[in-house]
Amino acid sequence: MASQNVITVQPQFLAAQQPGEWQTGMLDCCSDCGVCLCGIFCFFCLSCQVAGDMDECCLCGSSVAMRTLYRTRYKIPGSILNDFCALWCCSPCALCQLKRDINRRRAMGIF
Repeated sequence: MASQNVITVQPQFLAAQQPGEWQTGMLDCCSDCGVCLCGIFCFFCLSCQVAGDMDECCLCGSSVAMRTLYRTRYKIPGSILNDFCALWCCSPCALCQLKRDINRRRAMGIF
């Protein structure tokens, strides 16, 4: 007589992830002064750091596409237009926000 497998655990649907938020605001420079100083005085260096963190080309770090990719990956609300406006109005602030967020998520072990 063949034995039958007994199912003791039913398959479950994965719960949808809750939308995320930026870890800091665009103007929260005091939360990480080192990042902000790097963004102001060596924008290209910070841009390359962000691109490297995300395994992209060094020239992509301060692009709308990079910010949109990051925001989408971590389910941060917003739009491509918001990303464009943030980078257009204050590129150093937007790039610093992205780098601070990467650093904080890395420290929490979720990057």
